Amino acid sequence: MNEVQKLINNIKLFFSYRELLFNLARREISQRYKQSILGYAWVILNPLFQLLVLTFVFSTIFRVSSFNVPYAIFLIVGLLPWNFFAQSLSSSVNALTSNSSLITKIYFPREILVYGTIMAKIVDFFYSCLVLILFFIYFKVPLNSQILWVIPIFIIQLIFTAGLSLLISTFNLFYRDIQYLLNLVISLWFYLTPILYPVEQFPEKYRWIFIFNPMSVIINAYRQTVLGGGEPNLNSLGIATVTSILFFIVSFLIFKKSEGKFADYV
Repeated sequence: MNEVQKLINNIKLFFSYRELLFNLARREISQRYKQSILGYAWVILNPLFQLLVLTFVFSTIFRVSSFNVPYAIFLIVGLLPWNFFAQSLSSSVNALTSNSSLITKIYFPREILVYGTIMAKIVDFFYSCLVLILFFIYFKVPLNSQILWVIPIFIIQLIFTAGLSLLISTFNLFYRDIQYLLNLVISLWFYLTPILYPVEQFPEKYRWIFIFNPMSVIINAYRQTVLGGGEPNLNSLGIATVTSILFFIVSFLIFKKSEGKFADYV
């Protein structure tokens, strides 16, 4: 009960520092492409080029089935949420180590450093969705009201992403090997998530892997609503929701328990 009360008190404290959160997110967005000629256009160009290359390889060379929709559409619906997830983790892992001056000189809830990074990636995600809109218009893919399911699905993904980001940023502060290990884990995780291929094309005897992969449930839920025009699998999504919330709470408590040692390790 004390842990629950502590969590509630920390949430209240966090909201009093929301202006700092917005400033940190704004700083990261403005500095990322500061010396770039094309600037923020890279947010759109990067996923576009990635999509074109992967579409050519897996629709022309390997001929992966996309179940009655153009493969480019099938791919982008899974690729954009994955990019948001992967980029959030890659940026958050150094959220504490790269802000040592703030941690040692000013008091504020340290999780804001992680959330500010994720918020910047949310902005990137929304801009990259312009590519999705253009492809939907080009291929004349119809949409219906079921696409509104994207909102709760994204919230579930955001909760899971925030929890994992808090955890890896904490561990990376104490063990700097985490930042290097993370790149390997993300690469393997990408291929074990049905982004490039539908679940049905994965060998059936190995599909149990997806049960332990929250991102596979989330990616499938996006496709079921955006491309299938129906509801996601509510049982799977319900389990993913409960798992994500519990994982976030545990990660948050670990983060707060370690917070007092951050200044000694940055």
